[in-house]
Amino acid sequence: MHRIDDEQRRIRLGRRHLLAPTSRVASAVAVADAVVALHATDAATVHLSVCARMAAPAVGAVEKTLYDDVSLVRLLSMRNTLFAVSTDVAPAVDASCARPVAAKERRKLVAHLREEVNGLDENWLAETERQTLAELSARGHATGSELSAAVPALRTKITIFPGSKQEAVQGVATRVIRVLAADGRIRRDRPRGSWTSSQFRWTTAEPWPASDPSEARADLARRWLLAYGPATEADLKWWTGWGIRETRAALSSVGAEEVALDNGAVGWVSPGDLASEPAPEPWAALLPGLDPSGMGWTDRGFHLPAEHRAALFDRAGNIGPTVWWNGTIVGGWAQRADGELRWRLLSDLGRDASHLIEAEASRLSAWVGAARITPRFRTPLERELAA
Repeated sequence: MHRIDDEQRRIRLGRRHLLAPTSRVASAVAVADAVVALHATDAATVHLSVCARMAAPAVGAVEKTLYDDVSLVRLLSMRNTLFAVSTDVAPAVDASCARPVAAKERRKLVAHLREEVNGLDENWLAETERQTLAELSARGHATGSELSAAVPALRTKITIFPGSKQEAVQGVATRVIRVLAADGRIRRDRPRGSWTSSQFRWTTAEPWPASDPSEARADLARRWLLAYGPATEADLKWWTGWGIRETRAALSSVGAEEVALDNGAVGWVSPGDLASEPAPEPWAALLPGLDPSGMGWTDRGFHLPAEHRAALFDRAGNIGPTVWWNGTIVGGWAQRADGELRWRLLSDLGRDASHLIEAEASRLSAWVGAARITPRFRTPLERELAA
């Protein structure tokens, strides 16, 4: 069996994830396609991930693709998580991952309504959705609070997280809006405030045309292997949230080839993607929490020293802001309240590496400007550096 060692995997990551300076690109869409999908749970992550890979980072260019051209769209999809993908990739993500998530979200909400309030069922939800869409269409865009004020049904109270420490009573608006967004009938518009804000306005949208789920899974697997291969069956299953049967069928459908990995596991690559690649120039990167290069595999041993994990991940497995050197995670970074960018190296590196990391930190500070970044999922090292 052909072998692809860890060093070659790191070389591929630097070039294919557009992290080596000579691999950087001009557009946000090109960045999204290179990594297949950008984590969008944290509003700032999309901008930070994109600008780290742009030759000329600019917040305005990212906002244009999200809100003007709408050439990047957010979908509740893989692992029931919010991602931003290009309109070329969106149909495959929608059919292979988002549709099952949307159906599950709707079933959960209907079951919750029946348990909570007598008489609330699918018909009540359908009418509430109709009123919400009509109001949103008339306004053009609105926040969830504005929709709740205008549509009385959205103020119906339900209990969330019943029986847990987080139990609370709130209006049903958040859940209804989530289902409408999962169905693709509304989308996030510009936030209130800066690009780091999560207080989004909403606007109407058209769902993606239906397509064959198995073909969509094959398309997504092909794109993912080109960006993340070699990777294991378990990596693809985890990243997509598919079952093992769907994962194996997708790999078979695209004709993925087996390779041996340094950890003894069997990896997969796209057909013919076996050749060794020359190392790019030495590179450093400061990537945000939930960046795809840190969240692309369930087994990150080839680029993450095991002793660094506790400092850089939260308890739920979310990665925080990281410092990279030639394809390996070597530390973490944070922004203090006064705007100062601080980082700490967890690996011993030479002077050349330190100089390039410092230059990359300066590049990040320059385009971030007056914005303040606090990750949604905070990690031990990030908290310590930000204090």
